[in-house]
Amino acid sequence: MTAEGTYHPDSSAVQAHVGIMQGVIQRMAANSGSCKTWCVTLVAAILVVVATKQKPQYGWLALIPILLFVGLDTYYLALERRFRGSYNAFVTKLHEGKIVGVDLYTVRPAGSAAGTWLRCLLSWSIWPFYGRWP
Repeated sequence: MTAEGTYHPDSSAVQAHVGIMQGVIQRMAANSGSCKTWCVTLVAAILVVVATKQKPQYGWLALIPILLFVGLDTYYLALERRFRGSYNAFVTKLHEGKIVGVDLYTVRPAGSAAGTWLRCLLSWSIWPFYGRWP
């Protein structure tokens, strides 16, 4: 910590905060990938059961996990983007020498939750995957 109350980039508190933020961003990205994996698994299982029982009229049931995972995957993508925004703002303040204690002890996503979710709903990481289903 410097005399003005700001923190040096090499300080252990700054390094720990950066590590925490990177970990959160990494978990959100992993959760988004897991949503896609689980969606494929559940939809395939539903379609196999429908085909095995020779009940094609129940094929629409595959849309339920697709819609649920679209929402969940979009949520994780939105959180990831908001945390990346918070991380980028932190790094910018760090480079400007303006980091103070409250910056280090706050891990909060930046931006609007609803607005980011709606933008992410139209993202290339959502619709090329979920939009190709029956």
